[in-house]
Amino acid sequence: MDRKYILTSLSYAVLGLSLGIYMAASQNHEQHVTHAHIMLVGFVVSFIYALLHKLWLNNIHSRLANIQFYLHQLGSFVLFIGLFLLYGEFIALDTIEPVLAFASILVFIGMITMLMIYLKSKNT
Repeated sequence: MDRKYILTSLSYAVLGLSLGIYMAASQNHEQHVTHAHIMLVGFVVSFIYALLHKLWLNNIHSRLANIQFYLHQLGSFVLFIGLFLLYGEFIALDTIEPVLAFASILVFIGMITMLMIYLKSKNT
C-alpha cells in the first residue's frame, strides 16, 4: 500500500506544481484553491498515508485498506476536477456544489477509515 500511496502522492505533486507554475507564468491565480487542494489533499495527505502504511501498519493489504485507498483517490480526483471547473468558471457553483460535497465526504470517509485501520492495528 505504501508504494501505491507514494505513486499517487508524487503524481499529485507533479500536477499541483505544474498548475502552480502555470499560474505564476500566466499571472492568472484563479486556480489557487484548486492548487492548494491538490497539494494538500493529494500530495500531503497521500504521503502521510504512505508513511502510516510503511512505518506503523506493516504495509497491510487488507480489503479495508484497499477500500480506504480507493475512497481517498476517488474523492480527491472528483474534488480536484470539480474545483478546477468551478474556479476556471467552466461551471456554476450551484451546479457543481453537490459534486464537491460528495467528493469531500468521500475524502472524509477515507480519513475516518484510515483512523479505523490504525486503531485496529497492533501498533496503537
